[in-house]
Amino acid sequence: MKDILTKATADGVRIYALNTTNLVREAARKHGCSHLASAALGRAMSGALLLAAMMKDGERISLRLKGDGPLGEVVADAEGGNVRGYVENPDAFLPLKEDGKLDVGGGIGQGNIIVTRYLQNAEPFTGYCELADGEIASDLTKYLYVSEQTPSSVALGVLVDKDGLVTAAGGFFIQAMPGCADEVLAKLEENVGLTPYVTQLLELGYTPAKMIEILGRGLDVDIKESLPLQFKCRCSRDRILAALGALDKKSLTELAQDEVTEAHCQFCNTTYAFTQQEVQKLLAAK
Repeated sequence: MKDILTKATADGVRIYALNTTNLVREAARKHGCSHLASAALGRAMSGALLLAAMMKDGERISLRLKGDGPLGEVVADAEGGNVRGYVENPDAFLPLKEDGKLDVGGGIGQGNIIVTRYLQNAEPFTGYCELADGEIASDLTKYLYVSEQTPSSVALGVLVDKDGLVTAAGGFFIQAMPGCADEVLAKLEENVGLTPYVTQLLELGYTPAKMIEILGRGLDVDIKESLPLQFKCRCSRDRILAALGALDKKSLTELAQDEVTEAHCQFCNTTYAFTQQEVQKLLAAK
């Protein structure tokens, strides 16, 4: 199944659902993630994509979960259908919980969720609140209610097999629009309670559109659009070289002494190498 995000409305409620299995698998491979880190990174990237789906074209969302757990900081950055992210300690490990699930909440620990919206023609807006439990979906639900006063429901899931391969990843987002009737919210709450886990639905081959139909059963569901999703970093060799060129003369003079200068991108775990001649050229341009 392709990675895709589908948007819909149902009687005054937004319902978004997505499948991110392939991009989460790619991100986990790039970062050499443990089972636990794969689950945390996958949930964060899926959550960032759901938040970005509410933004205008070209506007970006940065989601950061800063806790005191062994995973360290978990970061996801989404713009349209593109997402990237990383885990500070990708090899972190914790025993499974009593129910056999990965302990993402324990991996992240106590701390804050920080969301930055990069708006067009305006200063970035940053909001934050304390983590609910570190499980990411409930943290996003709490953030949207506390920081942005928007009652919402977020569900996220990542399934990792015994060999560490991501076999299913995705989620959904439900948000009431102004004037939504209480009976509609009650019906949605009932539907969510009866809906299997996101990863179970994805394993059964349910598309995001089919997931929305299940969540909105009994309501007038209107599928609006779908967009493809991908793991895509914003870095490039030219961009990194330009960033080096922005350094002060003293820093460039020091770098120009080395035969090779390396720069590493945390988001995609790519290392770029620049020759001494390239750095000397940047220095000469100063």
